[in-house]
Amino acid sequence: MEKFTTLTSQAIPLNIANVDTDQIIPARFLKATDKQGFGDNVFRDWRFNKDGSPNESFVMNNSIYSGSIMVAGDNFGCGSSREHAAWALVGYGFKVIVSSFFADIFKGNALNNGLLPVQVSEAFLSDLFTAIESNPNTELEVNLETQTISVKGSDLQESFDIDPYKKTCMINGYDDIDYLLSKKTEIEAFEAQKIY
Repeated sequence: MEKFTTLTSQAIPLNIANVDTDQIIPARFLKATDKQGFGDNVFRDWRFNKDGSPNESFVMNNSIYSGSIMVAGDNFGCGSSREHAAWALVGYGFKVIVSSFFADIFKGNALNNGLLPVQVSEAFLSDLFTAIESNPNTELEVNLETQTISVKGSDLQESFDIDPYKKTCMINGYDDIDYLLSKKTEIEAFEAQKIY
């Protein structure tokens, strides 16, 4: 995984609550077993019309919005436990998803795939939507080390929580195996002390 410390980016506002994993990546695209190509089909049924043409009314097809941060409505990632939803979002280019609530399994899948779920208060989420929708060039700064998210050029800022282990993994670009390998010296020293 890529290391994550601080990200400054414009954001795409998906002001819809209860976005489930079947909307993020429809079930018909789950046949593949590796992560390649899932980004092409993220939000497939919302991004494209039935004839395959882009749905111009969907926010991700609106050229005034861009960035590697998605600001989403409450209860993002609910529904089935498919890890493919995180794969699709990362494959599209998102590095951060902001919401006032995430489904637990989606949150775990996101963190395991280098996608940072930033949970904020409902009031702060509303302020983000207002800022982005009034000025699409608004930049957000997400600082994982200080666990803060802020709107550049304003006083809007809020802290967010993250599991300390997952924070360590993201800052260092570790998956679970990389983390264990980083502790190899300590593990070997501990094993050497054991009396059999």
